[in-house]
Amino acid sequence: MWFKSLFGHSRAPVLGLSLAAAVLLGPAATLAEVTDPISVNVDQAKLVKLPGHVATIVVGNPLIADVTLQPGGLVVVTGKGYGATNVIAMDRAGSILVDRVIQVEGPSDQVVTVYRGVERESYSCMPVCQKRVTLGDSPGYFKAAMDQANNLSSQASGTSSK
Repeated sequence: MWFKSLFGHSRAPVLGLSLAAAVLLGPAATLAEVTDPISVNVDQAKLVKLPGHVATIVVGNPLIADVTLQPGGLVVVTGKGYGATNVIAMDRAGSILVDRVIQVEGPSDQVVTVYRGVERESYSCMPVCQKRVTLGDSPGYFKAAMDQANNLSSQASGTSSK
């Protein structure tokens, strides 16, 4: 249905204009969603869907994030260190399919940081405070907590060293 404007020009119906705008802006909206950063917390993983024909993954700084390609274009993004890096996904021909920023943020649990002079210790307090290894903790505290965790893991798997 056509109508005349105040100036006597024929105009397409408003519904038609809205539909045309939606069709034209649809790809732009999709592109904006794809370029949003991937946010993940340090020491946690997130699943992200990429195009199914990804053959190669390149991570800008593997000290910040690790990205593992799974079948069907699914990737596991693991936060390893604080900061930002990027991930590039390419097909077999080397064409870039995706180039996204990965933002790795601090822990999401309730962390209490204790400073003893220049020495730093972290505790996860949910609801009782327990030792928590966090990047930036003092080397002695970090090593002692990791040794305890490794010993516990070894004993649980039956491979304890005596």
